[in-house]
Amino acid sequence: MKKKIFDDLTIRNLKPVESLYSCMAEKELGFGIRVYPSGTKTFFYQYKADGQRRFMTLGDYPTTTLKKAREIYQTEMAKVKALRRGSKDGIDPVLANKKERERRVTEELVHNKSPNISELVQEFIEKHSKNNKKSWKEDKRCLEKEVIPLWGSRKAKDITKREVVLLLEDIVKRGSPVMANNTLEKIRKMFNFAIERDILEHTPCYGVKKPTKKEHKDRVLTDSEIKVVWQSIDGAGMSDPIKRALKLILVTAQRPGEVIGMHSNEIDGNWWTIPAERAKNGKTHRVFLTPTALSLIGETTDKGYIFIAARCVKPMESNAVAYAVRRNLDWPQLDLKNNPIFDKEGRQLTENRLMVDKFTPHDFRRTAATGMGSLRFSDEIIDAVLNHVKKGVISIYNRHEYNDEKKEALRAWEQKLLVVISGH
Repeated sequence: MKKKIFDDLTIRNLKPVESLYSCMAEKELGFGIRVYPSGTKTFFYQYKADGQRRFMTLGDYPTTTLKKAREIYQTEMAKVKALRRGSKDGIDPVLANKKERERRVTEELVHNKSPNISELVQEFIEKHSKNNKKSWKEDKRCLEKEVIPLWGSRKAKDITKREVVLLLEDIVKRGSPVMANNTLEKIRKMFNFAIERDILEHTPCYGVKKPTKKEHKDRVLTDSEIKVVWQSIDGAGMSDPIKRALKLILVTAQRPGEVIGMHSNEIDGNWWTIPAERAKNGKTHRVFLTPTALSLIGETTDKGYIFIAARCVKPMESNAVAYAVRRNLDWPQLDLKNNPIFDKEGRQLTENRLMVDKFTPHDFRRTAATGMGSLRFSDEIIDAVLNHVKKGVISIYNRHEYNDEKKEALRAWEQKLLVVISGH
């Protein structure tokens, strides 16, 4: 093994060869540098302790400078000399580092086996929801709102079935039964995720039933409601992109999230192609755009996303339309100084700015489907318009895309819609 007086010029001039080789410092016992065939140069300290040869890397050159490597070498060598003298300050650096690594690994394993709820939520969102759900932000929002404020600092393993039940009952008591069901679903998935990853041994959700029966949504707006809400949308408290997106849901019968995420490169003439990665069922879907739909979309040349918030280049959140509808159905009344107005019982006064009974954007989709049914289009064609997955044997053998039929159905629905809106 060659010995050299170490300086930066000497080290820079050490050239790689076909096999690994080492150089030792002439006057610094055990201090050396290895040169790998790749060109990497690594400082090391070589010594003996308890009759065993030890090898300790000190860092790669030039990230670790020669000066820094010498400082580390001198510090570690002092520990070895103290060890040989039998001093209480003596340490075998390699053995000490090994024990420290083992301690950290053990500590990490213990921590991973007993995270608190905030940590478990974060891991669940990052390693499960984001990888498996387009709606992962809803999981995050629900858990951060309903679970973390109550249990955040608690150890996940300490949460009991009784606590899950009481959490859900409190959500129901405040008048949010659907949210209670949704929260149970997300909590259950999170704890099952923890079991799969060997973080927990059992779930506190075992045997917990949904606090309320799931409501089968069947809200369909009447012709008179369609006329009123179409006109009231124009004066509602929502942005222009939201207004247009909401109307487009009714015109095209497509899902709110797919409409709000529309991009100009998905539109080709009178056809809008929803790519598989954006479609709920993971299947590419073509939608015929009637003149009314095209007018709501507007100019698409070099547009990018169609429905964006002011000063943004990304589409709005998928629930932005639903939020706007809920807010306008229960719009707070304000006085001349923009202060909330309350009744004699202290309840804040609100007004319905959409002027129809409660509905959701998805009800527009159901209304459009029902409208096409009233025009005598078959369920098969309506399902094609809605991009519903075919079931059973037909899903294997019938690969027809129904483009002509979808075009006819949406044209007929537009004509009916225009008659309803105009009142004649």
